[in-house]
Amino acid sequence: MEEIIPLLDYGHKNFGENKIQEAISKWSEVKNKYQGLKLHMLGKVQTNKVKFLIPLFDYLHSLDNLKLAEKISKEQIKKDKKIKIFIQVNLGEEDQKNGISLKNLEKFYKECKINLNLDIIGLMCLPPKEGEPKKFFEQLKEHSNRYDLTELSMGMSNDFDIASRCGSTFVRIGTKIFGSRI
Repeated sequence: MEEIIPLLDYGHKNFGENKIQEAISKWSEVKNKYQGLKLHMLGKVQTNKVKFLIPLFDYLHSLDNLKLAEKISKEQIKKDKKIKIFIQVNLGEEDQKNGISLKNLEKFYKECKINLNLDIIGLMCLPPKEGEPKKFFEQLKEHSNRYDLTELSMGMSNDFDIASRCGSTFVRIGTKIFGSRI
């Protein structure tokens, strides 16, 4: 937090976290002190952690399955709070990555918006490490346009410049700012 507090004091409002448990200890008190602070959950969320996600976070960038969507929907009703959500899309159809496949995206999006009443604001992707990320960013932008979604969460410290040129509205550049995790 010693590196983050000066940014908060300067007026930076958006911060991302990958782990809910770590975020609870780090941000609970700080969020009460800094009005307008927006926390973004970037990492994988287990359904048993949703009860902690909703009160603390304002955004989820990694909605990747129906069970999680259903749990979020129920918890938002309990807590009387809605968060903004990105659907994570597995553009490369990689087994080791989470996300909705393109062939299931339309059905999943409609289920989340219509039946579960989730505030889906955009799409998120992590392009395959090998190959050119630009084609994946362009592909995600194209799918985002199909659903009239205005937000795109794509690009990390190594490719945020390409993602930005392809229409990304949120980039994940913690390593660029704070260095690699120890």
